[in-house]
Amino acid sequence: MSDILIRFLIGGSVVSVFAVFGSLFRPKNFAGLFGAAPSVAIATLGLTVAHEGVQYAAWEARSMISGALAFFVYACTVSWVRRHSQTRAMIVTTSLLPVWFACAFGLWYLWNR
Repeated sequence: MSDILIRFLIGGSVVSVFAVFGSLFRPKNFAGLFGAAPSVAIATLGLTVAHEGVQYAAWEARSMISGALAFFVYACTVSWVRRHSQTRAMIVTTSLLPVWFACAFGLWYLWNR
């Protein structure tokens, strides 16, 4: 139960800080982007270091970086396709999910050889 409380406190504090940063930038929808993912990652890594050790936390951080890079490639691909075609957003985003998975698992494979 204390882990959940610690994660809640750390995550809530970091969400607040990132929400302030997000409100400083334009467009305002960056506030959600800056608010959620970094706070969860920081809280999770902090608890992972405390319970599993630095080596395991480094492994988890590398996995988070792989997922973020894969999402970046996916988002850029979706953006490019949306700009160059009249295809509906739902169709583009769902049909390009394999791009995200391929990048994520490709990075995972490269780092685990």
